[in-house]
Amino acid sequence: MKIHEYQAKEIFAKYGVPIPQGRVARTPDEVKNIATEIGQPVVVKAQVHVGGRGKAGGIKLAQTPAEAREHAEKILGMDIKGLTVQEVLVEAAADIKEEYYLGITTDRTARRNIVMVSAAGGIDIEEVAASTPEKIARLHLDPALGLQDFQIRQLAYESRLPPAATKGIGPFLKALYKVYSDYDCSLAEINPLVLTGAGTLIAADAKINIDDNALFRHPDMAQFQQAQEEDPIEAEAHRRGLTYVRLEGDIGIIGNGAGLVMTTLDVVQREGGRPANFLDIGGGAKAEVVRNAVETVLLDSNVKGIFFNIFGGITRGDEVAKGLLDAMGTMDIKVPIVVRLTGTRAEEGLKLLEGSPLTPAATMQEGAQKIVQLVNSA
Repeated sequence: MKIHEYQAKEIFAKYGVPIPQGRVARTPDEVKNIATEIGQPVVVKAQVHVGGRGKAGGIKLAQTPAEAREHAEKILGMDIKGLTVQEVLVEAAADIKEEYYLGITTDRTARRNIVMVSAAGGIDIEEVAASTPEKIARLHLDPALGLQDFQIRQLAYESRLPPAATKGIGPFLKALYKVYSDYDCSLAEINPLVLTGAGTLIAADAKINIDDNALFRHPDMAQFQQAQEEDPIEAEAHRRGLTYVRLEGDIGIIGNGAGLVMTTLDVVQREGGRPANFLDIGGGAKAEVVRNAVETVLLDSNVKGIFFNIFGGITRGDEVAKGLLDAMGTMDIKVPIVVRLTGTRAEEGLKLLEGSPLTPAATMQEGAQKIVQLVNSA
């Protein structure tokens, strides 16, 4: 789950991280009033769950409250990468001398959290990572030890931070790691961490992504979830309790287990197909879950065929078959469906499917070939 910049800053502030004075606003008049209260130049910043706000014109500097209002009139309602700006953050403009980057995320390959620090922070940090990765210092953390003082010094040295930043970076990194751990984050970053003309450090921007699987431990964060900014099909899948990610292809993919579904995506693509989604029905899925999965995938009008790939362990093949037959009997399904069933009660499931318009496949590779052929010949 993503949260807005102002919400992330509110969390960081609770952990002692200095942030600019400011508040969120939803109308141009509110923006003008907040700018008047601040009493100095302000920045009006669009609040949407997407990067590149500045380049899209969603971040503007205003010298006066009247100018802040003018900027708000243009930014509110603006479309940024398909998302409509409904609120803006109005905050005191920082006297920026230098910009740095601090971030923590999960390195799945190393199976560790990784801390990153760079003296080249700001809006082009992605370009820095791609073209000059040596400018980003990286350190994997032992989960039993966390982030230690000597590691902070090591990161500051390897990132070549200037002395003024090296002296003050410790509290920011410690707070960042504490937030990351306490909120079960998949990403927490401060970009930029600004060194002001007065020599102080301040978090000029903040980003927090929270692992959806841990939200049950953070009921207070539910208020930050904004379904209107999600893909509508992903939002519907979430309401149904399904693990679904929308992609850009035309072949719907349904399987049980994240690893199996990911492999199915790869195999379909290798056969020349374009997956339309990732959908994991999980272990032990009942007929109703299967029917829901089919219904969800078909909400995408781009889908021209579905590949059902089930390796039964906890999940029973006969339950999957019942769900598929229920979907076929109650829905107007006009696309081909290829089914590969193996494992627990697979034979019973395949017997139930005999005589149906569903196309069986003995292996995942065969199923991928068949659905690609059916879609391409339609």
